[in-house]
Amino acid sequence: MQSAQQLVKVFVTRRIPQDGMKILRQAGMCNLSVWDSDEPVPRAELLKGVTGAHGLVCLLSDRIDTEVLDAAGPNLKVISTMSVGFDHLAMDEIKKRGIRVGYTPDVLTDATAELTVALLLATARRLPEGVQEVKSGGWSTWKPLWLCGYGLSGSTVGVLGLGRIGLAIARRLMPFGVKRLLYTGRGAKPEAKEVEGEFVPLDTLVSESDFVIVSCSLTPDTQGLCDKAFFSKMKSSAVFINTSRGTVVNQEDLYEALSSGRIAAAGLDVTTPEPLPTNHPLLTLNNCVILPHIGSATYATRGTMAELTANNLLAGLTGVAMPTELKI
Repeated sequence: MQSAQQLVKVFVTRRIPQDGMKILRQAGMCNLSVWDSDEPVPRAELLKGVTGAHGLVCLLSDRIDTEVLDAAGPNLKVISTMSVGFDHLAMDEIKKRGIRVGYTPDVLTDATAELTVALLLATARRLPEGVQEVKSGGWSTWKPLWLCGYGLSGSTVGVLGLGRIGLAIARRLMPFGVKRLLYTGRGAKPEAKEVEGEFVPLDTLVSESDFVIVSCSLTPDTQGLCDKAFFSKMKSSAVFINTSRGTVVNQEDLYEALSSGRIAAAGLDVTTPEPLPTNHPLLTLNNCVILPHIGSATYATRGTMAELTANNLLAGLTGVAMPTELKI
């Protein structure tokens, strides 16, 4: 065990699973300072806590910008984010300062794919509406068209972004009897053969799909991609699903498409902002199912993410290769 004078300061911006905290404590090299709450660290506490830190463990909801980096000072050597996304990090400034960054790809692929399928089924088959009808006394006698929705059998599914998560979603959907699997992105992918995927232009995917699933990365090209023009090309019976990033969607245009009947329904696990205000227009619609960004929310996945986050941090502090380092 190193002496207190030799311990390096590490600030952890949230209460994370004990799987990760145990690794940090047992390393014997960290003077840990933790914002011990399930709620986000207030900005003032973040700036205070990171002062003089050698390492920073953060979450997707923490904005790590120039102000935070300045507050940390020259000691900061590594940032380990417990997320696969990194748009909350000021990457240009981080690169300029030579700070290493660890993140948690791959480990949340299965959980997010499962959640996407669950959200698609809940949205298409109107499960939240059905639950509400049971609770409110709206369930009376059997009615031929009551709460009818859309099925996957014989359908065309379009996936925007056939990366790790997109492919995992496609694998899970094919056994439902999907007839065609369309995908778009930067180029055709050899692994798409596994799901008989057809690489098509975006307009073709949008206009021919019964289910449109957004699973792409957030880039300048994809920000605001799903807008009025996008929704106007979809089938009126189509279901839209987004489990990627909220800013890929223009929510005002989505509201208009849903409320006017331009598209049938939408399911979102990501929004802008997060959390979505309770008075947001999308929350007034029965044909819009919104979840609180729980794509990776299984005990096993969050525990594995915490372990990887801790190991990335320790590797960065000791100057060795990280298990999963973001190349910047």
